[in-house]
Amino acid sequence: MSLSIEDVARIARLSRIAVTGDELAATQGQLNQILTLIEEMRAVDTTGIEPMAHAQDVMLRLRDDVAREPDRREAWQAVAPAVEAGLYLVPQVIE
Repeated sequence: MSLSIEDVARIARLSRIAVTGDELAATQGQLNQILTLIEEMRAVDTTGIEPMAHAQDVMLRLRDDVAREPDRREAWQAVAPAVEAGLYLVPQVIE
């Protein structure tokens, strides 16, 4: 698949990108190179290859999910202007 100058001009217009005539030709070449690369990648037989989440086989270091700070909810709610059922009440902003 290759793009014509008209295709590139339409894409630029839809993207709201101002492109001059000289830039259209250069952009056409670049986009056609990208599309050619995509076609080459699609032609590669990938049957039997397991998908990867990362280019390298890397494991994340995980830590235990433990609360480190003390629960101060009641102390903070004690000084709040309005609390109901453990929730902070705020004035209505939108009618």
